[in-house]
Amino acid sequence: MGLSTHVLDTMHGCPAAGMQVALYTTQDGRVELVRRFTLDGNGRNPEGQLYDSASLKAGTYRLSFDVKGYFRSRGVALPEPAFLDQVSIDFGVADAMQHYHVPLLVSPWSYSTYRGS
Repeated sequence: MGLSTHVLDTMHGCPAAGMQVALYTTQDGRVELVRRFTLDGNGRNPEGQLYDSASLKAGTYRLSFDVKGYFRSRGVALPEPAFLDQVSIDFGVADAMQHYHVPLLVSPWSYSTYRGS
């Protein structure tokens, strides 16, 4: 079923278009970059799923979202240092036959996530 993400900007009430994101594997204490991408106008990876069902493997992963860069690009006056810089979500995939959706709801001062569908 695969892996996907979606980011909503709760300060402006819209998708976080233009936010930079990085996906890593974190197997056996190693952190390896899989890919970097920029969210599209819907706050999603423009290429669709990050992994399709054939490519997703059980294991641990990290999504890192450039929150500071995104809000600065929107003209938000942030303190230095910003309260949130990179928001990283470490998560596990136990059953690669299921779909894992990792949404992020974010403002310059808070964030939340959950396992979506």
